[in-house]
Amino acid sequence: MVFNSVVFLFCFLPLALLLYYVAPGRAKNAVLLLESLLFYCWTGIEFLPLILILIAFNYLWGLLTSLLRTTKAGRLLPLVCVLVNLGVLVYFKYANFLIDTLNQISHFGLAELSVGDVLPLGISYYIFKIISYEVDVHTGKVEAERNPLTFATYVLFFPQLIVGPIIKYRDMAPQLHNPQNRCSLALAEKGAELFVFGLAKKVILADSIGALWTDLIGAGGVGLANVSTPLAWLGIIAYSLQLYFDFAGYSEMSNGLAALLGFDCAANFDLPYISGSITEFWRRWHISLSSWFRDYIYIPLGGNRKGPARQLFNMLLVWAATGIWHGASWNFICWGLYYFVLLTVEKLFLLKFLKKDRVWPHLYTLFFVVLGWGIFTANQPGAPLGLLLQKLFLPQSGISPVYYLRNYGVLLVLGCVCSSALPRLLWQKISHNAPLRTVTFGVLTLFCLAYVVAATNATALYANF
Repeated sequence: MVFNSVVFLFCFLPLALLLYYVAPGRAKNAVLLLESLLFYCWTGIEFLPLILILIAFNYLWGLLTSLLRTTKAGRLLPLVCVLVNLGVLVYFKYANFLIDTLNQISHFGLAELSVGDVLPLGISYYIFKIISYEVDVHTGKVEAERNPLTFATYVLFFPQLIVGPIIKYRDMAPQLHNPQNRCSLALAEKGAELFVFGLAKKVILADSIGALWTDLIGAGGVGLANVSTPLAWLGIIAYSLQLYFDFAGYSEMSNGLAALLGFDCAANFDLPYISGSITEFWRRWHISLSSWFRDYIYIPLGGNRKGPARQLFNMLLVWAATGIWHGASWNFICWGLYYFVLLTVEKLFLLKFLKKDRVWPHLYTLFFVVLGWGIFTANQPGAPLGLLLQKLFLPQSGISPVYYLRNYGVLLVLGCVCSSALPRLLWQKISHNAPLRTVTFGVLTLFCLAYVVAATNATALYANF
């Protein structure tokens, strides 16, 4: 069940909010946990035992870590816990990738495991949430959670199950422990706005703009081999916009749902495409993941405190881990190392020049970010990296972009505008006028719902043929 589905918007969400709001304060965490369990099990209960075992193990391990934190044995507890949790993630997400890599390198002939085709829902996100909790307990940043229901609510919190963001326990603990005063009208209004804005990014912009890229590389598309160089660039730009609005939209919907439930979570995206450097881009893109790698890998490894050489080595490890976190494929590792190279160049000498201007640093950033998304998407069957780079950088004839500009030009312009700060500034001005704000919000909500229903009907009609 996804946030932009009819069943979620018209069934699950209204009932979940109704039950949650009418529940007395002491029962809110229990109601939220039951709703999160239902959300998790909506498509099947195959992996329910896994997450329940992980919750039980990490709850008890957190208590043990807190009890033995100052002892010699206690220093090993977080390491064991991290290895166990990462072991689960590696088994389900990377086992067959590792086996295939070993077979190609050494011809071991190892058989693939019967895992990986369908991953446990949200495993990359809740494993990282759990690890951050265990490490923070060990370092004394938080006290171990003594209520198993509260801990399970944190891990299973349904707004963050699908695509995060990765909110640390220490940031949610005050609200988890204050159910009586958790909800407020102001926070609910903020949540509704965030959810609708995120839904608009997803269903109006991401899905519509992404259709251009699908027309080029999809199963029924024209084929990347047949497109001209201008059309290849148009396609990869469309993919870049689609990826941003899809991911940022889901993150915004997640934070909106959290706010409707009384949790005020930090933004996960902050207009990354207006950045003037790759360094700035990664301060604005997937902020919760970047901060997780900084707090739990980069800084514990020594950060920048042990000299330039060690700092670059730490950055290498972080960006290799960032790449592999996104998927079990070499293109993701290459994508992570690609950003390591760019960030290293900026850190060594380029960043000081980028700060002196506004136009060319912005164009430089967009160029390398868009090119990076080409590496990112290279695991798709219709977009091999070699062919894509050839189409982008060796001028070739082929299908003209004119037809696609005519069909998608308005959407692409709208996408570029909505990637800027302009919509945020307009909404701030509109917000000062209550009637105009209400009407604008209502119209946008109706548009979003119409898009969701239309997409559902189109899918159902297609399935009948």
